Amino acid sequence: MTSTSHAPASGAGTAPPDHLGHVVLIAAAAAMGGFLFGYDSSVINGAVEAIRDRYDVGSAVLAQVIAVALIGCAIGAATAGRIADRIGRIRCMQIAAVLFTVSAVGSALPFALWDLAMWRVIGGFAIGMASVIGPAYIAEVSPPAYRGRLGSFQQAAIVIGIAVSQLVNWGLLNAAGGDQRGELMGLEAWQTMLGVMVVPAVLYGLLSFAIPESPRFLISVGKRERAKRILEEVEGRDVDFDARVTEIEHAMHSEEKSSFKDLLGGSFFFKPIVWIGIGLSVFQQFVGINVAFYYSSTLWQSVGVNPAESFLYSFTTSIINIIGTVIAMIFVDRVGRKPLALIGSVGMVIGLGLEAWAFSFALVDGKLPATQGWVALIAAHVFVLFFALSWGVVVWVFLGEMFPNRIRAAALGVAASAQWIANWAITASFPSLADWNLSGTYVIYTVFAALSIPFVLRYVKETKGKALEEMG
Repeated sequence: MTSTSHAPASGAGTAPPDHLGHVVLIAAAAAMGGFLFGYDSSVINGAVEAIRDRYDVGSAVLAQVIAVALIGCAIGAATAGRIADRIGRIRCMQIAAVLFTVSAVGSALPFALWDLAMWRVIGGFAIGMASVIGPAYIAEVSPPAYRGRLGSFQQAAIVIGIAVSQLVNWGLLNAAGGDQRGELMGLEAWQTMLGVMVVPAVLYGLLSFAIPESPRFLISVGKRERAKRILEEVEGRDVDFDARVTEIEHAMHSEEKSSFKDLLGGSFFFKPIVWIGIGLSVFQQFVGINVAFYYSSTLWQSVGVNPAESFLYSFTTSIINIIGTVIAMIFVDRVGRKPLALIGSVGMVIGLGLEAWAFSFALVDGKLPATQGWVALIAAHVFVLFFALSWGVVVWVFLGEMFPNRIRAAALGVAASAQWIANWAITASFPSLADWNLSGTYVIYTVFAALSIPFVLRYVKETKGKALEEMG
């Protein structure tokens, strides 16, 4: 990413409103990858029970089909940076858009369970690419004065994508008479749900043709004049662009390429700071947040809520997720990362603990007792709210800031990989754990939320207001 420490004062914060609007449109177009990230991650929620019924599979096999996309995510995230450095950020977005489209069509028209899993892996690869290339591109085209706010577009797009997928699923379910396997547009409803993602995927691809290539990439391949024209588009006209290009070149040449071996050290294989990053990633997933987005419809149906209402509750949870994310974006620089993480952990313990209590009661006529049902519903929303206003945003901020410059890229890669692996572990284990004991499953998530409090207090240092060069 382009160095900002020596950016010229002129042009950085004096861009006229119409010019800033152009940059906002560029960032929003790039953030469509984040929207697809959220949409594709969550759309499967509407198909879980229908897939179980159509292919007559048990919880363990079903979980692997749902979770296998995360393998693709990990591979896509690991390779996207190198692909983007070789062929450019825009080409990388276009490849992701094609993969999203292919995955949507294939998932809507599977002829067996194995090929549905294959299309899920392809979609996961696209998610992994989008999770890396979107934030990197936005950072590289944004004027320094607006970089933080424009960078938040990616996270906002992800949570909006989750909410829209739940709303679309709910609408399609109602159109199919409340039956996930009911006929809709010549397919079963669940197939239509997965296929609708073609629309935002194609839009993402079209938008990628309308935005400029990253100036940093152009400079890296010797296209200085084109880079200068794009810098003028995004940073205004009052900048010495020859000096700006020289500055970017200097920053690129002075950067050290961190490698895996740079992370080794200490008494437990990795340096302690790397383990702290891994710990943040693992705790973020082990509280069970993705159960709320992959399985919430199944969860509510398992305690007697009818399918249409279960889809509506999934949508309202997604709205709460958006509200929490906005709260985090407002307060992360005011309150600080560490206090927000601690507040979130306490709130998650309360929400998860209440869910565990509610699910411990026996079903009456296939439903939770009325009181416990309402407690479970409210507690689920409390959990998602406190996660979103804290760990959902703060962990990514920490991972971007906490590592020393020399190992930042490699350490962030290891921590992000740990996050995908932890995500897979939770996603793959939930159906079997829920069959074993739903209340006990939520007790496990509550314990991890509680353990995150002493972990943050003891090991995590505040990074608010510190220059990246101060991290050591």
